[in-house]
Amino acid sequence: MFDFGFLIGDVETRCFASLNRYAIVSNIFCQRRETSRLNKFIPPNSEIKNYPSTPKSNIRIPKSKITSEFRNQNITFAIFTKNCTMLRTHTCGELNINNLGQTVTLCGWVQKSRDLGGTTFIDVRDRYGLTQLVLNVDTDAALRETGRTLGREFVIKVSGKVIERTNKNLKIPTGEIEIAVSDIEVLNAAKIPPFLIEDETDGGEELRAKYRYLDLRRNPIRNNLVLRHKMAQEIRKYLDGLNFIEVETPVLIKSTPEGARDFVVPSRMNPGEFYALPQSPQTFKQLLMVSGFDRYFQIVKCFRDEDLRADRQPEFTQIDCEMSFITQEDILNIFEGLTRHLFKTVKGVEFDDFPRMQYADAMRLYGSDKPDVRFGMEFVELNDVVKGKGFGVFDNAELVVGINAKGCAEYTRKQLDELIEWLKRPQIGATGMIYARYNTDGTLKSSVDKFFNEDDLTNWAAAFGAEKGDLMLVLAGTADKVRKQLNELRLEMGSRLGLRDKNTYAPLWVVDFPLLEWDEETERYHAMHHPFTSPKPEDIAKLDTAPGEVRANAYDLVINGTEIGGGSIRIHDRDLQALMFKHLGFSKEEAQKQFGFLMDAFEYGAPPHGGIAFGFDRLCSIFAGLDSIRDVIAFPKNNSGRDVMIDSPSTIADAQLDELKIKTTV
Repeated sequence: MFDFGFLIGDVETRCFASLNRYAIVSNIFCQRRETSRLNKFIPPNSEIKNYPSTPKSNIRIPKSKITSEFRNQNITFAIFTKNCTMLRTHTCGELNINNLGQTVTLCGWVQKSRDLGGTTFIDVRDRYGLTQLVLNVDTDAALRETGRTLGREFVIKVSGKVIERTNKNLKIPTGEIEIAVSDIEVLNAAKIPPFLIEDETDGGEELRAKYRYLDLRRNPIRNNLVLRHKMAQEIRKYLDGLNFIEVETPVLIKSTPEGARDFVVPSRMNPGEFYALPQSPQTFKQLLMVSGFDRYFQIVKCFRDEDLRADRQPEFTQIDCEMSFITQEDILNIFEGLTRHLFKTVKGVEFDDFPRMQYADAMRLYGSDKPDVRFGMEFVELNDVVKGKGFGVFDNAELVVGINAKGCAEYTRKQLDELIEWLKRPQIGATGMIYARYNTDGTLKSSVDKFFNEDDLTNWAAAFGAEKGDLMLVLAGTADKVRKQLNELRLEMGSRLGLRDKNTYAPLWVVDFPLLEWDEETERYHAMHHPFTSPKPEDIAKLDTAPGEVRANAYDLVINGTEIGGGSIRIHDRDLQALMFKHLGFSKEEAQKQFGFLMDAFEYGAPPHGGIAFGFDRLCSIFAGLDSIRDVIAFPKNNSGRDVMIDSPSTIADAQLDELKIKTTV
């Protein structure tokens, strides 16, 4: 039982249990120099001389001394009057050789059991680790028989003495000891799980999604969530240290036409009207800047009704940030600092300054605004080299461009044909691929030798910077389309050649995006980021004459070919915001109806401001070395946007629909 607790500066101490006249104090979090502060308050006749600075240390202090020694000190001291009894004295990952001889109580799930002659071994597991139990027929035959009835995932409470293992397992922290069990209590029996609760499981993705609460017991998934927690803690610590304050913004907001589809929520009190769930807190964080909160952040849930893929979920989490009285350079430096802090504290990885790349260069060299720069294979434009030789595919193309796959000249015809078929898939849509080998004997051969002789191919090799043993891969077509196709080919070749190591990290900033992009379907410009992004001051005059050439004060943080964060300097002037809405096709009336509250706020002294939002799920998946964000989310949706565990979305009762004044036509 415990009946006291205390907090000293940055040292948080929670008391979990007491034995006789001693208090066992666990989960000590000690930072900086706080150890020495606490040492001077420890009674001289206690059984410890120095306050331990390592987490999860145990100390024993006489309870009679605690109140007399601590009560009048300059300490925040709280007496807990409610007595609590803990079912366990230790966790399953805590005991080691230093605990030999102690009588302990553990609680957890049965991982597996093994009968070896007259001895039964049981592995009991909780989220902290695994401990081996031993039951011997010679010691207590009845207890051993009870142990033999325990099935996988039974929840048990066991007591016994810590003894040294004869067959040690040094791969786990508890591998030098085991518990000689003296008592077993079944807290809850369990059905046979539908799949193995092991690191390597036999359960398929859909089955594990249905029983997600069981999947979460597995080490890989649990470790991902622990990683996510650590990252969230470090984010808050870093931003708090820079005077950011965390402010919650509304979840029921107004639907706006820009961006992805909104999830909408009917209002019972306002029939025929709807809220929208926020795709981001964009307008609210700008209003906070108008309110004078110059440094805001929030780890916030956001929602988008869009087609799903590995790095998308209908509900996702952002690290949302906004600042006043800053420049783009300030934001890049502060949030590069956040990223470096996370890598250093969570992964133990340190970086020099992140490189910066112009959007135009990213598209020219990689065909993507989120290039993976862990490897080279930059694009080489070939119009001046290959046109005019009578090969119509090249002569009629807007752009002929290729990549050099180092050391791949030995690719067989079968491998090349397979690569061409891969490019022709509907997801990529290429019509074909031209290739040229720079053989190890110095000869050059291509798939279009009918049109290009060896001297021509020598010019190709010079353009690519190719060497003996290299393979040149070339696509042709309209510029935008062929760059996207070649980007996919480059990434595929990088994967096939082992150049995309998940333990290698290559962050960079992509800057100077276009402000607007033309949409062929609607035949109008759309904001590349969002309507509140500020144009470069020197480009504002082009809004009326050449809107497609206007650059934005916008920036994205990219890591390993994934967009991790994006932001911009915002418009803070009503007239400029109205001009932006005009170029996006809004009438004055539409702009006022949708965003009048923000434009009105700009008339009351809006400061210059800007911000950024990180995709927290994506960042966690990068740190965990995962391709999908699903396994860093406790309860994700599947590709159809369904939660198969709770069977959601689902129909609702007619009475609820009537109350909301809604009729369905499905």
